[in-house]
Amino acid sequence: MVNPSIFREYDIRGVVDQDLTPEVLYLIGRGYGTYIKRKGAKNCAIGGDARLSTPEFKKEFTRGMLECGLDVIDVGIVATPVLYFSIWKLNTDGGVVITASHNPAEYNGIKMNLGLGSVFGKQIQDILHLIQNNDFEAGSGVRTEDDTLSDTYINYIVDNLHISRPVKVAVDGGNGTGGPYLPEILRRCGCEVSEIYCEMDGTFPNHHPDPTVEKNMKDLQKLVKDEHFEIGLGLDGDADRIGVIDEKGKMLYGDQILNIIVRDFLKDNKGEKIIADVKCSKNLFDDIAKQGGIPIMYKTGHANIKMKMHQEGIKVSGEMSGHIFLKDRYLGYDDAIYVGARLVEIVANSKLPVSEMLSDQPVMYNTPELHIESTDADKFKIVAKVRDSFIAEGYEVNDIDGMRLTFPDGWALCRASNTTPLLVLRFEAETQERLKEIQQTVEDRVKKFLI
Repeated sequence: MVNPSIFREYDIRGVVDQDLTPEVLYLIGRGYGTYIKRKGAKNCAIGGDARLSTPEFKKEFTRGMLECGLDVIDVGIVATPVLYFSIWKLNTDGGVVITASHNPAEYNGIKMNLGLGSVFGKQIQDILHLIQNNDFEAGSGVRTEDDTLSDTYINYIVDNLHISRPVKVAVDGGNGTGGPYLPEILRRCGCEVSEIYCEMDGTFPNHHPDPTVEKNMKDLQKLVKDEHFEIGLGLDGDADRIGVIDEKGKMLYGDQILNIIVRDFLKDNKGEKIIADVKCSKNLFDDIAKQGGIPIMYKTGHANIKMKMHQEGIKVSGEMSGHIFLKDRYLGYDDAIYVGARLVEIVANSKLPVSEMLSDQPVMYNTPELHIESTDADKFKIVAKVRDSFIAEGYEVNDIDGMRLTFPDGWALCRASNTTPLLVLRFEAETQERLKEIQQTVEDRVKKFLI
């Protein structure tokens, strides 16, 4: 009944009525409930996004947990960071959000937590095996509802912020679950806010709910330019990934967003470690060191980064994908609503417009993420062969996550996607000509080893 391929590295994700049905959600609820109960859990918070299938899926997942003997607190339709906040505020042993994040409307999925830590990797496979073996705990838990968490979350963030003047902000909620939160928070902090697509609509009628892809931000770019806003903020479907538009209508990418936050943080926190994933620009890593921080290049994946932050007591981290994690003045998970508000705080206190905040950095030429089709069975083998061939030739290679190959004037990334049967490549160099050369060198090597 359960398709094993939907059990991915960081979450469960599939097509509604094909991979995911109410019956499947019930079984996964029993598997997850059994898993965390055997880890000592007694209760769990659950929420969900605005997708049309979410209410029924949440109901059936809850039924599965209750039949394991877990008590369940349903916090309603909320943004993913609000579910994380609920785990902290209610002090529950686990937490689940029914969401497919930035995927199209026909998808849904499940993000699972044990405490505030993500359930991922082998843990997700362990849950699959419990389901396959029909190995479930039995009991009779109690379900309660708490519809106060959204207001509590908004109050908490408003109290956390220090926005010194009324910044003019445009917000694109992507018709996801973040729309009801960010504009309200900013208005309560005294900002002038214009919002588009902030009504929750699980069909996502206006654009794909991923603010890290520029074509999805066209309406926000136009609004910012036409109405002279100081910054535009875009949220993904469940509000854990952020996109940013500067006052000129230009899109900032995840590493640039993180860089602006890092510069502000390091003013008063010299010597702190900062994590950025292997996809991020050389400019970011160089600038962290220049500003007095200690850059750490780490694996891609929000669960990986949250775990590393917890292990080493790191306060600021981020990914190229728009996941930004703040333990500084906050709770340490990826919350695009809070990150957006912190950016507005930075804008309010800065003498520079957003377009000039990183203008002192060298100009670098780079590609977006590029994908080469492979298979789940072969993708890691191919990356290993490519990596080993460059090491054998004496190149400088970081192998924390696939291969990041460093040249004197640029770098190349080749890694296996953890969630799809793809090789992921990205390139950066000091000139367009050199960028083409580096890209050609690595792509030729990849093609040599393609199975």
